[in-house]
Amino acid sequence: MTTKTTQLTPRQLERLVAQLGMLRDGAIKLEQAYATELGEIEPSHRGSARNFLHYLSIRQHDIRSLQQDLGSLGLSSLGILQPHAMSSLNSVMAILEQLTGSGFGPAPEPPVDFHTGPLLLRDHTRALLGPEPADRLVRIMVTMPSEAASDARLVHDLLLAGMDVMRINCAHDGPEVWAAMVDNLRRAERAVGRSCRVQADLAGPKLRTGSIRASGRVIRLAPKRDVFGRLAVAGRVWLTPADAVVPAPRGIRFTLRIEGDCLAQLAPGNLICFTDARAQEHQLHVSEAAGTCWLAEIERTAYVEEGTSISATRAGEPIGEGRIVGVPEVVNPIELLPGDHLVLTRADEPGADAERDADGRVLSLAHIHCTLEAAFEQTEPGQSVWFDDGKIGGIVIENDSEQITVKITHTGPQGAKLRAEKGINFPDTALRMSALTDKDLRNLPEVVKLADMIALSFVRGPADVECLHDELYRLGASHLGVVLKIENRQAFENLPHILLASLHSPPVGVMIARGDLAVEVGFERLSEVQQEILWLCEAAHVPVIWATQILEGMAKKGSPSRAEVSDAAMSILAECAMLNKGPNIVETVRFLSGIIGRMDGHFVKQQPTLRKLSVAQLKDA
Repeated sequence: MTTKTTQLTPRQLERLVAQLGMLRDGAIKLEQAYATELGEIEPSHRGSARNFLHYLSIRQHDIRSLQQDLGSLGLSSLGILQPHAMSSLNSVMAILEQLTGSGFGPAPEPPVDFHTGPLLLRDHTRALLGPEPADRLVRIMVTMPSEAASDARLVHDLLLAGMDVMRINCAHDGPEVWAAMVDNLRRAERAVGRSCRVQADLAGPKLRTGSIRASGRVIRLAPKRDVFGRLAVAGRVWLTPADAVVPAPRGIRFTLRIEGDCLAQLAPGNLICFTDARAQEHQLHVSEAAGTCWLAEIERTAYVEEGTSISATRAGEPIGEGRIVGVPEVVNPIELLPGDHLVLTRADEPGADAERDADGRVLSLAHIHCTLEAAFEQTEPGQSVWFDDGKIGGIVIENDSEQITVKITHTGPQGAKLRAEKGINFPDTALRMSALTDKDLRNLPEVVKLADMIALSFVRGPADVECLHDELYRLGASHLGVVLKIENRQAFENLPHILLASLHSPPVGVMIARGDLAVEVGFERLSEVQQEILWLCEAAHVPVIWATQILEGMAKKGSPSRAEVSDAAMSILAECAMLNKGPNIVETVRFLSGIIGRMDGHFVKQQPTLRKLSVAQLKDA
C-alpha cells in the first residue's frame, strides 16, 4: 500500500510494524524481569512503576528513524510517551494494523492510559507538594534565611507573594530556630488563608574545605579618593571602649576598640597618634562624642595591628594613652594556578598557601583540610576533583590515605582563590558512604515533628532511600514525603533503581540540585542530564523540583539577567521551582509566580499547547 501522503512502501510499513512489536515485547519482558520488585511497590503506585519500566525499555533503543517514519504517516512520533508508554505504543500499532491489514496480536492491557497517566502525576504532586495554586500549576519553594525565625512579617509576605513550600536547610541553625520558622508559617497561613508545605533538607555528608590559617590581625583604615588619587572624603572611624563595646552607627565603615582610659580624656579637635604596621606615623582627628564613644577621621591609609599603642594629644601635649585590641583576623585565600599542587589533608588542621623562597621556589605545598573521611579511603590517582562549584579543577596524583595531592588543571585566566567552607566534588570516585549521617539521625526526631517532607541530600543509590524509609518508619513518620536530591553523578547513573526504591513508600519527589550536579557531570552536559531526569520522573509519575540559582541575581541584587528569566520560564517542565534566600526574595517570588502563570498556557510538561496567540492576528503594518 503506497499513497502520495505516506510515501512509504508496504515493505517499509512492515518494518515499522516489526520495530514497534519489538519495542512492545521488550517492555513486557522488562516488566516481567522486575516482577519481584514490583510486588514490593506501594499498590497505589504499582501502575506508575510498571509504566516506568516500559519507558526504560523503550529508551534502551535509538528509535529516531522510527519516529521520523511515524511522523510522515501523520502518527504520533512517540515523542511524548513518558506518562503513558504502553498506551502510546498500543495506539500507534492499532492504526498501523489498519494501514497494513496485518495484526500484531492482542494488545497488552496498559497500566495507565492517556488520561490516567498525567492524572497520576498531578495526584502524586498534590500528595507531596500540596494543592495547586489558583493561578498556576508549578509550585514555588523558598529557602528560609535564619531571620525567618524572628521576622514573622517576612514569612507572611512570602506566603502572600506565592510561596507554596517552605524549605528549611538543616545544615544551618538548629531545632529551636526551625520550629520558630514553622510557627511563623502556621500563623501566616491563618492570616493569609493559604496553605504551605514544609520541606526539611537533611545536611548529609559534609564535603567541603576546612579552615585556613589566619595571616594575622590587622585592619585597613582608608579615606575615599577621587580618580586622581586626591582626598575626597576622610575615612570615618568609630572609637569604642574595649570593655563596653558599642556597635558603630550605620554608614561608619571602621571600628577600633580602645583599651585604657584615653577615650575619657578626649575632646573635639584632639588627635590620636599611632604607628601602623608599615612603621608609618598616623593621626586620627577626633570630631564628636557619642556617649562613651567618639567619632574620628583619618586622611591617609593605615594598617592597624592588634595591640597597636596609641597616644591622645591636645595642642601637642599628651593627655592619655591606650591600646587597640580586638582587631579582626585576616584570612587570605589559597591562590592557585594551573600546574600548582594542592594537598588535601585528612587531619583537621588550618590550611595555608604555598611557602616559597626569595627565588619563588616552593618550600612547602599549599594545603587545606577535606571534611569527608571517605575521600581519603576511596579516591584514586587519575580521578578528577573540583572545588567551589567548579571554579577550580584538578587531578589526583597521589593518595596515601592521610593526604591527597592534587595537580591543579583548571582555574580562571588570572588564577583562582580557594577559601574555607567551599564545596569539593569527586565526580570520578564512586564514594561508598551513607547519605544519612550521625548528625542527620540526631536531627530526624525533631525534624519529623515540623516537616511535611524530608529531603535526603547526597543520595547515591537505592540503599540510601531504604535507610531513610526505615528511620521514618521507626519514628512513626512513614507518612511523610521524601524528596531525593540528585546532586552527584552516582545518583544520576543509579536513578532508575533509586526511583523504584522510592516507590516502596510514597509520596516521593526528586530535586534536581543543579549546582553540584553541573560540577559532577560537567557543565556542558547539565542541560542534557536534567532533561533525562525530567523524562524518567515523568514516566514514574514522580514530581520534580527544579533547583539552584533560579533568579539568583534578582533575589540577591534586585534585578535578574535575561538568561535567568529564560531559565526561570523553563521551570514549568517541573512541578516545583526552588528559590534561594536573598534580600529581595519576596519580590522574586512574585516575579517567578507571574512568569510561571503565563507559561502555563503554552506548555503542559514536555508538550507544547496551542493556546490562542494574539501576535498571530495579522494587522496592518
